[in-house]
Amino acid sequence: MPAKHLTELIVAPDTYQVSPEPVLMIAELQGALALCLHDEGRGVGGLLHLRFVGGTGRPSDVTDNTLSSVLVVLDRFKRGVIGNSTRRDDIQARILAHALPPTEAGEPSATLVDLIRADLAEGKIGCGTQMTRRIEPVRVCFQPFEGRVWISRVDRKAS
Repeated sequence: MPAKHLTELIVAPDTYQVSPEPVLMIAELQGALALCLHDEGRGVGGLLHLRFVGGTGRPSDVTDNTLSSVLVVLDRFKRGVIGNSTRRDDIQARILAHALPPTEAGEPSATLVDLIRADLAEGKIGCGTQMTRRIEPVRVCFQPFEGRVWISRVDRKAS
């Protein structure tokens, strides 16, 4: 089914959606990441949308509180998509992240992207990552039923 005929689900920051239905999940990223997870065997997929900027607009260091809360949400999200499946070769994961362009100041050595990649690797789930560094936000579109994901520009209409 073409994407233009699918029901759109907007995934707000710091939330996730999981669906076995042919829908289109959309997340607008600005200083955030989207983890798209698809279980080919079960035909289920989901999108986790997490903000990862601090007050400076740069990727934030992973603190104990951040680590704890992200891991709890990530675990719930993975269970929603994967369930009790042990067939990890059916699982596809992709992280799409948006950050502002780098400045002269040093950036943190650990980000939420690193944390999530490490968690997925521990569960033997391979994960591709794409980092976009720009001022303008980007829109992630994900078809969870098929596992298709793409990025588009956010259209800002004049008021």
